[in-house]
Amino acid sequence: MITDTRERTDGRRGRLVVIGAGGQVGRLLAAGPAAVAMGRDDIDIGDAGRVERALVDLTSDDIVVNCAAHTAVDAAETDVEAARLGNEIGPANLARATARAGARLIHLSTDYVFPSSRDDGDPAPLEPDDLDPEAQPASVYGSTKLAGERAVAEIDPRATVVRTAWVYTGALGGTDFVATMRRLEAERDTVSVVDDQIGSPTYAVDLAAGLLALADRPDLTGTTLHATNAGSCSWFDLARAVFVGVGADPERVTPTTTAAFPRPAPRPAYSVLSGRSWAAAGLPPLRDWRAGLTAALAADGVTGPGV
Repeated sequence: MITDTRERTDGRRGRLVVIGAGGQVGRLLAAGPAAVAMGRDDIDIGDAGRVERALVDLTSDDIVVNCAAHTAVDAAETDVEAARLGNEIGPANLARATARAGARLIHLSTDYVFPSSRDDGDPAPLEPDDLDPEAQPASVYGSTKLAGERAVAEIDPRATVVRTAWVYTGALGGTDFVATMRRLEAERDTVSVVDDQIGSPTYAVDLAAGLLALADRPDLTGTTLHATNAGSCSWFDLARAVFVGVGADPERVTPTTTAAFPRPAPRPAYSVLSGRSWAAAGLPPLRDWRAGLTAALAADGVTGPGV
């Protein structure tokens, strides 16, 4: 059951109910005024009964932001049921709860809903309607996330789906890509990173701010939006930028290919999500990925020359 009585200090009515409050983005959202943090111990989204009980007092004034997901991309290839529970069945359960209460649902999704590459070879950023709606993602993770998007839209037509990509906090001790590069810089002389996967690195702090701006817009319902930091790069480019940002020699990062490091789940070769739909909705754009990375490294007191 939701049990938060703090008063709002912003313009929104009701509560911001954050599902997946233990994750990178959820933790940031849950720190705000009148936010209700719901982690794994509070709600199991894959269990319809537990969702119903946890959200029994949800009202039409509330906004539910679903940051919970099964994000073990490679493990999903063999543990399909776990991926379905977290990425398809769970969001559907939440959509039933918000539809029943008349609450708003903002559901986070991913660039992995798109195929590994574009058949037409077009390098233009991807918008929600760029690909055939029946096109299938290349991985179980992507397929279950796409199924979750569709289930949410069908069950609660007022829900908003927000696709994002390459999310990180970069915090020391973390497991995201930026945090991993910081750790490897201290442990190894050189690091090999793939240079044939292109995307938009997204600082979790910037994404959380964007989601809060979306929550302040009750008119933006029943749509799919893309929210990433602006610009694009390869994982190799991002790794070099991290090294520069911590004052290390970027030449210690060497390029390699995806083929040289085979993984169970295919990764999108190009998944740069356009911010066109986000801007058209009148939402503030997320800053350039380089500025986001500089802010992330500064948050931990890194004093290198920047990126």
